[in-house]
Amino acid sequence: MRKALATDAPAIAELIADLLPFMTLAPDGAGAEQFVATMRAEALAGCVQDARFRYQLGFVDGALVGAVAVRDNGHLYHLFVARAWHGRGLGRRLWQAARAAAEAAGNIDGFTVNSSQFALPMYQRFGFVPTGPRTEHAGIAYTPMRLDPGGLPA
Repeated sequence: MRKALATDAPAIAELIADLLPFMTLAPDGAGAEQFVATMRAEALAGCVQDARFRYQLGFVDGALVGAVAVRDNGHLYHLFVARAWHGRGLGRRLWQAARAAAEAAGNIDGFTVNSSQFALPMYQRFGFVPTGPRTEHAGIAYTPMRLDPGGLPA
């Protein structure tokens, strides 16, 4: 794992593009154009360079297989794992690294995440609990969740 650089943005965008059907209501992304735009390389490069975000990347044999980002030291903004690596513990390892970095930087308030329906079971295994109902907006569906300080270990 390593910290992301702005030059990694195209590879991060490519990783995410393959996973968009897990996040959008329509498999082709119809209606979610605004959300999809935030996953393009240009937008991601801006986030990687923004001091409010901390991106870390996971590689296997030199290939990018996962990305995690925490915004404002408490909101799990992105957690993406290449399809071939689903169910192999990579998401947990990325989350553990992101959580450790946020806690080392002073997070004592816990974490929030807006989970896709696909990722909901994973976040529940991490100790996150829903804080509201499933919400559909602008072509995506998500469940707001929270992990309180002292919540289940990652």
